[in-house]
Amino acid sequence: MRQWLTRCDHHNRIVNIKTHPSSRAVENPILEVAILNVRDGTGEAFESAFREASSIIASMPGYQSHELRRCIEAPNRYLLLVHWDRLEDHTVGFRQSAGYQRWRELLHHFYDPFPTVEHYGVSLLTNVAARTN
Repeated sequence: MRQWLTRCDHHNRIVNIKTHPSSRAVENPILEVAILNVRDGTGEAFESAFREASSIIASMPGYQSHELRRCIEAPNRYLLLVHWDRLEDHTVGFRQSAGYQRWRELLHHFYDPFPTVEHYGVSLLTNVAARTN
C-alpha cells in the first residue's frame, strides 16, 4: 500500500491521508462516505490513530482506496471516503472481520457524535465542466 500524507496547515498537521488504488480495482466501485466529528482537542491523536488504522482497512478484501480530509471551516470534522469493490466488502467483510475490532479500538472513542456512514454507486457526472482559456 502506498500512502501519501499531505501536510498543509500552519501547525504542520495532517489534513489529508490518501492511499492509491491497487491493481485489483474494479471499474465502478462503491463509495463509502462518512463525516467524522471528533471531540475537541483530539485531532492530532485521531490523525495518529487513523494512520495506524489505515493499514487495517487497506488489507481488507474488496478495498480499493481511501482518503481522509480535515474540514477547513470546522477543524474537528473529517471527511472519510473509501472505495470498495462491492457494498458487502464493507458492510460484511470489513465489519465482521477481526481487523474491524482493532479499527473500533483505535478510532471509535474519538467520535462525538458517532458518524453516519452512507454508500454511493456509480458516478453520474465526472469532469463535466471543461476549463477553457
